[in-house]
Amino acid sequence: MLKLRPATVVEIYSSAADSAADRRGHPAGEQQLMVELTGQQAAEGARRRAVADLALVGRSQVGDEVIVNVQALDLGLGSGGFDVVHVNLTRGLEGDGPPDANVMKLNYTSLQHTVAPVEEEHLQLPVEGPVGVLALHGQLAAVAWAFAQRAPGLRLGYVQTEGGALPGGHSATVRMLRERELLAGHLTAGSAFGGEGEAITTAGALHHGLRSLGWDAAVCGPGPGIVGSGSSLGHGGMVALDSAHVALALGCPTLVVARLSSGDERSRHRGFSHHTLTVLDLLLEPVTVALPAGMRSPVGADLRAGLGAVFGAGKRSRQTKGQMALAIDVERPARIARHDWRRASIDLPGYAASGLPTETMGRGLIEDPMFFASALAGGSALAELTGESAVEEADSDTAPGEYPGVEGADVQGASVEGS
Repeated sequence: MLKLRPATVVEIYSSAADSAADRRGHPAGEQQLMVELTGQQAAEGARRRAVADLALVGRSQVGDEVIVNVQALDLGLGSGGFDVVHVNLTRGLEGDGPPDANVMKLNYTSLQHTVAPVEEEHLQLPVEGPVGVLALHGQLAAVAWAFAQRAPGLRLGYVQTEGGALPGGHSATVRMLRERELLAGHLTAGSAFGGEGEAITTAGALHHGLRSLGWDAAVCGPGPGIVGSGSSLGHGGMVALDSAHVALALGCPTLVVARLSSGDERSRHRGFSHHTLTVLDLLLEPVTVALPAGMRSPVGADLRAGLGAVFGAGKRSRQTKGQMALAIDVERPARIARHDWRRASIDLPGYAASGLPTETMGRGLIEDPMFFASALAGGSALAELTGESAVEEADSDTAPGEYPGVEGADVQGASVEGS
């Protein structure tokens, strides 16, 4: 059940700018607050960090009486270490939705609110614009930066899905990317809410962004944080499977941005994360997957050796109490090798100097370069797919490797190393 406590707002640290407000004008983003718990269950002077989602509860002011959800902070969650304002008792009666809103989000909960969906009446297939599918929100900045380096002038939009934070205003990364024009727009789909446009489904968001908003490509994935249980299927990374299938069904060239790590202490996430391996195994159709240049492809004359070179040792390690078996043992190698594996040159020093986020789960770029390298490779390959899509649409005589709007692209196509 909900763990709610009364509190008083004692300080306001920051407030997201209304530049993030959606096209209907209601406020987006969030406020970062300091609140002091009150009531019999609160220790005297117990001050705690809290956030208030502007799209749900409006703006708070010092002295406001609020009800906060304290569960995440009490549990010490790394990606949710703060209280969340559930309702502002001082100003809550002033709330009102946009006049054209007619669809509920977070429906049948106490947080249900109306939105005006972006879905169009007419379906135009195939959509054709390329879609990059994320495993983690932490990949977004590197993907968008690499896409812009390889495809200057092309418009990349972001569709936020379930799997992580649902409030669209919670992402400082999105605000930064929008301010620097590395993202052309931000739509929230399904239960996610608070973007510049609201979609009932991921399919509707991709169709709207690529067909109506003029995006040249889209990146699709969860908001900050991730839901996880340590099991093969019980984690937010599985939303990538759904998103990839939606993109494929719409006729979009589809790329899965691999989750790799050289610094994660958990064996199931070192090298190729089991999150990515599971998605690549279960996909009903092949997709494109990018690796940083110099990393051996899993496709070659000796398939098992190639897989072992990428994912690690070919045999499952002994399982100890409280630990999962290593995910690098690929039990169905043909399912992994059937995808379009590409290598992309990357610029880690350039990204490090960009001023964009360089931290994932407490590890910086130096501690986990492979995480950022794989995301940069994904952005470069997505730019290449965008160029290929433009060439096919124009049916031009462009020379191989030269794509309109993709200046200096040196992604090496589908060529792979043997084992």
